[in-house]
Amino acid sequence: MKLHQTAIALLTALSLTAPSLQAQKPVQPQLKWGDGGNSEFYRWNKNVPDQPGQLLKTEVIDVPSLRLSNASHAIRILYSSTSGKDSKTPVAVSGSIHIPQGQAPEGGWPVVLWAHGTVGLSDNCAPSWNGRSYRDVEYLNRWLKEGFAVVATDYEGLGVAGPHFLINVPMLGYSILDSGRAALKAKLPLANKFVIVGQSQGGAGAVAASSYSATYAPDLNIKGSIGTGVIYKDPEAKPEDNNLKLNPFEVSPSLAYGIYGFLVTQNLYPEVKTEDIFKPAAFPLIEQAKTTCLSSFTGDIQHAGLSPAAAYQPNPPAYYKQLQEKQGEDYGYYPTLKINHPVFIGTGANDKTPDARSQVKLVEDLCKAGTNAQGHLYYGLGHSETVNASLKDSIPFAKKVIADQPVHSICKPQIQ
Repeated sequence: MKLHQTAIALLTALSLTAPSLQAQKPVQPQLKWGDGGNSEFYRWNKNVPDQPGQLLKTEVIDVPSLRLSNASHAIRILYSSTSGKDSKTPVAVSGSIHIPQGQAPEGGWPVVLWAHGTVGLSDNCAPSWNGRSYRDVEYLNRWLKEGFAVVATDYEGLGVAGPHFLINVPMLGYSILDSGRAALKAKLPLANKFVIVGQSQGGAGAVAASSYSATYAPDLNIKGSIGTGVIYKDPEAKPEDNNLKLNPFEVSPSLAYGIYGFLVTQNLYPEVKTEDIFKPAAFPLIEQAKTTCLSSFTGDIQHAGLSPAAAYQPNPPAYYKQLQEKQGEDYGYYPTLKINHPVFIGTGANDKTPDARSQVKLVEDLCKAGTNAQGHLYYGLGHSETVNASLKDSIPFAKKVIADQPVHSICKPQIQ
């Protein structure tokens, strides 16, 4: 029996060359999947290799706003992976590599495989092209300062043509693990010593990649994983359990996640009709979501004054619920919660996206499955604040697992 379901509704040439002016010329977006809007580097017009984790091409990042200040060198990468839609089709995925300053240790820098939170569906939202939030810049700079290289995937369908699936467990796992495989082929001073680190969508990605690592990428030496704001839903819980009730008449920027999630479902099942799920007031925002990144899209919703009651039809058809359930069954489960390396879960006690209680339950379930899981629960912190606040615990955890030192389980985290 599969172990758990993520919250689908929330959200599924190997040389270093400086980019030419032509390479930086933006390509006009194709509105269906939000394709385009970035440079020619992200186009791959050849067959994608059947073997995942192959480095297809690289490009020096010389735009100051896209470089992390604690990095001595940064490149974009394009690499082969496996589509999360059918777990067999080869796809190209983009990302970036950031090297710490100073002399690399013998054997190379240990590596953080970074899995970012939700940024949108459009290619121009890919962090390797669009940049990162100040929170994430601060966070990743800290890892660089502590002597970890950062390898950051954009995920399938962000940056490179094709749809992005948001919370899709196979997609997240494959994209993250194959970024590590590709990085080892980049002729950079990197060690085959990895810690998977992610937030929110990327927190689910960290657990997904960890649960796939032993079977999908046994060649990678994964020492541990770290997730904050991890999305988790216990399949044995009743629908009303641990469900935060929101005022349906209050303007809610969090509608962005629901609209993005709807577009993913409609991508997978084209028979879904927009008018069956949404009221006309939401139609312009649904079109906007195809090409607009999260940070501005939430502002668009606020500006439009859109509430859940104004956005959604009161009684969506039964077929939509059935398709969402199928989507969850096909893409929402981790293959196992018994993971062969230590796992760190950091949770803000005030987190509502997702509910902190579900994250604490994840720690308990990891422990029950036999994983060395360490949970930390932070007083007064919400979904975003926990990212950097957790570094006081997650960095020592990472340094211990990299050094093959034991870490202890905390299966029932207390507020700290």
